Amino acid sequence: MASSIETSKIGSHFRSISLPSRSHPLTTTVEEHLSRLRSSEGASSSSSTSQSLGELKSLFDCIDDLLQMPLTRQALSHLRSAAEESLDVSLTLLDVCGTVREAFSHMKECVQELKSSLRRRKRGDSSFTSEVEAYIDSRKKLNKAINKYLRNLKKKAPTKGSQNEATLSLLSEAGEISLSVFGSLLGFLALTRGSTKPRGWSRVSKLLEPKSVSCDGGKETNEVRGLDVVLLSLRPGKDIHNQVGDLSKRLEELEPSIEEIEDDLDCIFRRLVKLRVSLLNIVNH
Repeated sequence: MASSIETSKIGSHFRSISLPSRSHPLTTTVEEHLSRLRSSEGASSSSSTSQSLGELKSLFDCIDDLLQMPLTRQALSHLRSAAEESLDVSLTLLDVCGTVREAFSHMKECVQELKSSLRRRKRGDSSFTSEVEAYIDSRKKLNKAINKYLRNLKKKAPTKGSQNEATLSLLSEAGEISLSVFGSLLGFLALTRGSTKPRGWSRVSKLLEPKSVSCDGGKETNEVRGLDVVLLSLRPGKDIHNQVGDLSKRLEELEPSIEEIEDDLDCIFRRLVKLRVSLLNIVNH
């Protein structure tokens, strides 16, 4: 009997200890979340973005439940190389999530500063044009950083290993779809070339039209780009009061959307930390 047990342990996969299969309820639930996330790829409005982030939170909750199962932990502890690869992916996801959080925090600051300038204008401050230019300058700097990071993001995609075990495969797929969601979030903030030709206020118009933009956020007009279009359409001396009113409305709508996304990203970041701790415990067991 002892000899039989020893024989079952021969081989790198320790086949006497199996990870939960694709038919396990938890793995089925994880696959359902992954499927919904794939179907929502490319959407760029704040509502669709929030929906994707909600799915991502639920996805990592299910994955954590899967990793807490004694059977999973025991099996992964013997698949050390594959578990370490998943650990590396978790670190990448934490890094990317942190970068996206910083981008949205910067965008919120830009919006708040522009709102403050509008309030000052109502009190008679005449520096509104320069404040708009300052906002666009900040957007340009953020956009440059976003485009650079989006190019690097493609290099961070997790490598698909040779493991056929369901949990390891799901961990790899979760890392891949998470990077896609984070890329879409950065695309949400990216500048795009407006379809309206600029007329007047050449500096702002020029700032709003970058030479090229590469993002995965889709072509759908979102709240951020809608604000950019309003800024591009502003004309000094031409019913500026109504234009500022539209701008104020868009800023009021945009700020809570950004804050909601920030809150979701904070939740996801905490889940990623928890995921990494669970994997560390398994690898070091």
